Amino acid sequence: MELSCGRPAAALPGMEAESPGEDYESLPTSASLSTHMTAGAVAGILEHTVMYPVDSVKTRMQSLQPDPKAQYKSVYQALKKIIHTEGFWRPLRGINVTMLGAGPAHAMYFACYEKMKRTLSDIIHHGGNSHLANGIAGSMATLLHDAVMNPAEVVKQRMQMYNSPYKTVLECIRTVHRTEGLGAFYRSYTTQLTMNVPFQAIHFITYEFMQEQINPRREYNPRSHILSGAIAGAVAAAATTPLDVCKTLLNTQENMALSSVNISGHLSGMANAFRTVYQLGGIPGYFRGVQARVIYQMPSTAIAWSVYEFFKYFLTKHKLEKRAPY
Repeated sequence: MELSCGRPAAALPGMEAESPGEDYESLPTSASLSTHMTAGAVAGILEHTVMYPVDSVKTRMQSLQPDPKAQYKSVYQALKKIIHTEGFWRPLRGINVTMLGAGPAHAMYFACYEKMKRTLSDIIHHGGNSHLANGIAGSMATLLHDAVMNPAEVVKQRMQMYNSPYKTVLECIRTVHRTEGLGAFYRSYTTQLTMNVPFQAIHFITYEFMQEQINPRREYNPRSHILSGAIAGAVAAAATTPLDVCKTLLNTQENMALSSVNISGHLSGMANAFRTVYQLGGIPGYFRGVQARVIYQMPSTAIAWSVYEFFKYFLTKHKLEKRAPY
């Protein structure tokens, strides 16, 4: 989940105004753990599923040795070709495992992030907001998020590939576990973490820069938050595409690609993946699918921000109304 912090907003009806150290993009301090987790889970599921067909195209366009029938020039052309040749529902194959993973992964992410951010902020900058605390909290939350999502990513990407032998999620899980062992589901875990750390840093810097340009007074302005987040997500996505390509190779274990560079067995390790990508595609190989990744990330980030903010507002307001005396 790629989200960063913003600025204070007006208080919700019936609530005291937030303290200067509380961020707008953070849930109010009165929000319960269940509110954090519910809002995060809903935002995560919608973020990953609404743009899922584009994610399927991204996975295929990152293939280093694609089948001649699975070579695409653009996202639109790819979707049109996939639907025409493989069926209307083919771009959605694997979406169910993504939904199952995204819910608990993002629930844990936001719960951990909010808790650790407040705890560390009190230690580092008592009574205020600390960017260092935010960074540490986000890194720790990412460990939990990726631990849940990585197996789902492995299954999802194998089902997204052209001519995938797997018809169902359970079939894919059983086959991978039987033939490659449990470690196959975490083969790209270190790469995923390595990708998310710079992603978060680039996203945060770009977001803050955009806010300075279009919302210099840092007022509550949903449009500016969504626009800034979308642009920041796109920039971060483009910059971290090489790591995403390596992750895809580790997840899919493309037989044609590995055999062409005389790799027998299974490829493991980020360094080996980087070397293999360069052998197969040179420098341009690291940016395969960058267009699809950016097109996927921009609306996904905007959706995540708007949905997360709506549900935290709705859930907190609902709880306050229930507590209010009649």
